[in-house]
Amino acid sequence: MPDPLAAPVVADEMLAAVAEGRHSDPHSVLGQHGFDVPHRAGPFTAIRTRRPLAESVEAVLAGGEVLRLEHVGYGVWAGAGEFGPRDYRVRARYADGSEWTSDDPYRFAPTIGELDLHLIDEGRHEELWRVLGAHHREHWGIAGAVSGTAFTVWAPRATAVRVTGSFNRWDGAGHAMRSMGASGVWELFVPDVEPGAVYKFELLTAAGDWIMKADPMARRAEVAPATGSVVSHSAHEWADGEWMSRRAAADLHALPMSIYELHLGSWRQGRGYRDVADELIEYLEWLGYTHVEFMPLAEHPFGGSWGYQVTGYYAVSSRYGSPDDLKYLIDRLHGAGIGVIMDWVPGHFPKDEWALARFDGQPLYEHADPRRGEQPDWGTYVFDFGNPRVRGFLVANALFWLEEMHVDGLRVDAVASMLYLDYSREDGQWEPNIHGGRENLEAIGFLQEASATAYKRNPGIVMIAEESTSWPGVTAPTSSGGLGFGYKWNMGWMHDTLQYMQNDPMYRSHHHHDLTFSFLYTFSEHFMLPISHDEVVHGKGSLIRKMPGDHWQQLANVRAYLAFMWSHPGKQLLFMGQEFGQLSEWSEERDLDWWILDQPSHRQLAEFVAALNRGYRATPSLWQLDDDAAGFEWIEGGAAAENVIAFLRYDRDRRPLLCIVNFAGVPHEGFRLGLPVSGRWREILNSDAAEFGGSGVGNLGGVDATETPWGGRPASASFTLPPLGAVWFALDTPA
Repeated sequence: MPDPLAAPVVADEMLAAVAEGRHSDPHSVLGQHGFDVPHRAGPFTAIRTRRPLAESVEAVLAGGEVLRLEHVGYGVWAGAGEFGPRDYRVRARYADGSEWTSDDPYRFAPTIGELDLHLIDEGRHEELWRVLGAHHREHWGIAGAVSGTAFTVWAPRATAVRVTGSFNRWDGAGHAMRSMGASGVWELFVPDVEPGAVYKFELLTAAGDWIMKADPMARRAEVAPATGSVVSHSAHEWADGEWMSRRAAADLHALPMSIYELHLGSWRQGRGYRDVADELIEYLEWLGYTHVEFMPLAEHPFGGSWGYQVTGYYAVSSRYGSPDDLKYLIDRLHGAGIGVIMDWVPGHFPKDEWALARFDGQPLYEHADPRRGEQPDWGTYVFDFGNPRVRGFLVANALFWLEEMHVDGLRVDAVASMLYLDYSREDGQWEPNIHGGRENLEAIGFLQEASATAYKRNPGIVMIAEESTSWPGVTAPTSSGGLGFGYKWNMGWMHDTLQYMQNDPMYRSHHHHDLTFSFLYTFSEHFMLPISHDEVVHGKGSLIRKMPGDHWQQLANVRAYLAFMWSHPGKQLLFMGQEFGQLSEWSEERDLDWWILDQPSHRQLAEFVAALNRGYRATPSLWQLDDDAAGFEWIEGGAAAENVIAFLRYDRDRRPLLCIVNFAGVPHEGFRLGLPVSGRWREILNSDAAEFGGSGVGNLGGVDATETPWGGRPASASFTLPPLGAVWFALDTPA
């Protein structure tokens, strides 16, 4: 036993603050501290610990020596001896005869370094998820390592922070965190806390109120409606090294990309990340999609938001399993050659009091001015894009999904709401920027930083903007002032063409411009053509129900429309259920109408989508020059009376593909079109083929183009165009 000494006296006020867990630097009092004794050489060490209600407390030093501690007030015990810093544990005995020996969180040095703190303060820590949040790890004391969890949180205006959870019976007074200075970060290593422990942070606001918050950096959360954060530790070993290497060398703009968008919870209800893998992969392989896009899988408390009101940006939604379960699904998809895109929502977040909102008692993640900090349409807060630490939180979150979770791209939601200060606001509800304009300069800077950083660190990924206005340069490089996205959703194409399709064929000639207008601007950006979840909810009806006519005509319209979509310049995205003609409007509360696949005509529609994808992937003319006007040539754009359009697509070797769509309800026999060369043009796809449920009208064997000038071209051919049908032709051999 060390020779006992009197520990240095701590001021009563400080002792009380430490005991109550409201001191900003509890480690300055608790734990072990060297001190000097006049006229003695030492070394001398004092140990203090908080053990309220104990009858006796001892520090059991490494090697078995015991230092008896005395109660010095407010449940704090102290003792000192002639020894240097040592590893130790605390043994406490209570009036009921129980005895508890446990480690002391206050004997450990910080788990976060000065460089990390500097980068966090600058808003430039690109791997924020590795240092903030809860990390199960081994942490060294003096001579040995101890297993536990390092808790770290950014709360710059809190006056005290405590971690509370299942491991301390939700009494955080004994686990007060230390302030790491000007960075606004608070830290505490708690020994023996294992993965699965539930926790939150308690913050003492400047106004003197204690508030309880989920961890903004948690990588796992309780299943809603519970709101606690969960200590998570990954054991997944990735097996997609070959995929990731190919990804890094890829240029997605010169590769085929057809995307299947799905809401995981209603694709097959009751399936989690792991148990959906086999069936989802088999289905996507059958349909031939290159990518799957998941609606947001970050944690969100309200299922009816479909994931677009996020409370845990780094937490994989526990509705469907653990983070490792999602990694397993992504790994399996990569193994099957299917890319993964994730919906990402950095524009706004909900006002739930236990989450990001007013995190340290004041606006922190959100802009303090409601003219910039609130989104009236959705009843949410808007991030403070001008705060470098908030911007760093979001940029690092994009990198988290790309690097930690191996997703291959992010579809950024509601970009327009971020770009404009007056978005959904009336006069007087918004404040102009410093130049007097309506552009949100801080949000523009954030989007540029996010896209540039994502591409710099992860070659081969894709950033996709859901942007519904005519904002210039969405997909232009940031070096030239653009936003730097890889693709922009072509909302104008979607709106115009769906509007056209809803007209009865006898009236479509009056709306021909809706069909052709997109070709005027299709090469101004790198576009993606979306028929997304937004088009099949809120009374809009399913895709097939937008079509006029009887059931056969509706199916024929869908096939022709999808063939037009797949042949139009740009990548394409289709929401789940539309591939087999789901009749009912989508609802997140029920499964897709899978039973419809038992009906031959609807299964034939799905088989047609599979044929579209096979033909698309096998035909470089449809994707190599998607963003280059050299890859497109009009053949017929003005046949409004006939409801016909025709155009050529080219690959880099100038191999042409002829695409003709007849949106009339009747066939056109002997429809002559001018062509660039004579020769046999082979029909490679016909949406009206009998195998797809059509009437079988077409050009079996193809057509022979002769050197008969037509429409300003040196050759021409006569085609049979099926009713409500699309046909693709490849040039076999020039004459």
